[in-house]
Amino acid sequence: MQHFVVHPENPQRRLIKKAVELLQKDVIAYPTDSYYAFGCLQRNTEAIDKIRRLRQVDASHLFTLSCRDIRQVGDYAVINNAAFRLLRQHAPGAYTFILTATKKVPKHLHHPRRKTVAFRVPKHSTAAMLLEEAGEPIITTTLKFANEKEPTAYEYLSEKLKGKVAAWVDAGPCPMVPTTILDFTETPPRLLRQGGGHVQQ
Repeated sequence: MQHFVVHPENPQRRLIKKAVELLQKDVIAYPTDSYYAFGCLQRNTEAIDKIRRLRQVDASHLFTLSCRDIRQVGDYAVINNAAFRLLRQHAPGAYTFILTATKKVPKHLHHPRRKTVAFRVPKHSTAAMLLEEAGEPIITTTLKFANEKEPTAYEYLSEKLKGKVAAWVDAGPCPMVPTTILDFTETPPRLLRQGGGHVQQ
C-alpha cells in the first residue's frame, strides 16, 4: 500500500496524481466530508467486487458516485430545474443526493427497482482534487470493515488498510459525522437523514 500524506487544506497535486494512477487500476482509501471512504472507478468491476469483499456486503449493496461538480452529476442523473436550484444551494458539502440515474450509469450501480443513484459533490479539498485529476466520478462507500459497527477511526487506518488497498490518501482525521441525505426524486425533496450538511429551506 502506498501511503500519501497530503496537506489537509492544500493537498500536493503531485501526490494526488500518483494516487489517481493507482485509482485507475485498484481501490484506494481517501478522505471525504464525513468519513474516510473506499474508492474505485465505475468501469473497474474487479475493484468494485474487492470493496464488497472488504466490507463483506453482497451485490445488493448500493454505492455512491462522487462527482467533482453539479455539471458532472448532470451527466449521470436526471436533474430538473427545481432540483438544480436546490443542488446549487447544497453542493459541495456533506450531502448525499438521491437522483434518478441516466443510461450512463452502469446497471450494477443503481437501485434495481427505483433506478436511482446516490451522488455526492465533496467540499473536502483532497477529495475534490482527486475527482479533478481522475476526470470522472469515483465510486465511493464509507470505509468500514465487516466486524465494525462504526466507520473505521483515523488512528486505526494505517494498520487496517495494509495489504487491502493500493493507496491511502492521508489528509488527517475526517469529521466522523454522516452526510445529510436528500431524496430529489420526490417533490418536494425529502430529508432521509440529517447529518453534517445543513438543510437550507
